Amino acid sequence: MNIALVLAAVVLQAAAGSDSAPRRWATSPVASDQYESSPTFTPDGRELYFMRSNPQFAQWRILRSRCENGAWSTPQAPRFAAKPPGLDADPFVSADGKRLYFVSTRQNRDGGDALDIWRVVRRDDGDWGEPQRLPEPVNSAASELMPRETADGRLFFGSDRPGGHGQGDIYIATPLANGAWRVDNAGPAVSTSAYEYEADISRDGTRLIVVANRGTRSHLYRYRHDGTSWIEQGQVPASDAVFQVGPLHSPDGRRLLFAQADGARSGELFLAKLETGADTSWPPRCSAD
Repeated sequence: MNIALVLAAVVLQAAAGSDSAPRRWATSPVASDQYESSPTFTPDGRELYFMRSNPQFAQWRILRSRCENGAWSTPQAPRFAAKPPGLDADPFVSADGKRLYFVSTRQNRDGGDALDIWRVVRRDDGDWGEPQRLPEPVNSAASELMPRETADGRLFFGSDRPGGHGQGDIYIATPLANGAWRVDNAGPAVSTSAYEYEADISRDGTRLIVVANRGTRSHLYRYRHDGTSWIEQGQVPASDAVFQVGPLHSPDGRRLLFAQADGARSGELFLAKLETGADTSWPPRCSAD
């Protein structure tokens, strides 16, 4: 273990102070009486994709809102959205804006609820092309969750496929020169005997947020890479009374959007400051000023 890295993390957390408590971010029409989670933005900050489900966190669907005339537009289903009874979840736009990944049940001809990873590519006219399911071994007979593309083209995702360390683990899919993929378990300490099922990696590859149920419910766990391995740094300061899902790092890795239930309301998007010196222009603002 890199003791210097751990001590640095403690200093950063202390420096963040009391203003590090997460605060609600989204307002109407993105926020609703349903459950919003898994946000992702295009590089210009003018499009927001996210998942909306019912208050029981079921019936997932992907919606898109555009920044138009100084306000976020009423969310609508994008062109690639599944037709009922198919369900879509966990959208993610690549850093260059050319690819959008998501998970879906649309491949299940028997009406099953297993989720697979799909990808759409941005067309020359600015819209998205036809969705393509990623091949095995990226997908499996089990469910895959929340794909996240790294700068070098790998994918981090969660899966409850057999052969892992626990009920669910974090996996890394690496594209090969011949068009195939190699899939590896992220390994300890990211994947444990508990249930890890979502992970968001920062653009520089040094920070990781893992969604894991290691007791009573799912929470957000922070990691830093010391050049050799991932070092756990404790939980993101969020509500212990409800679960958190759908994390997204800011481009500088120092802020985080995620979802959790909010009192009498259903799931809402919250913004947390992870470190000092964060870029305060993120999440992208949509205003007339």
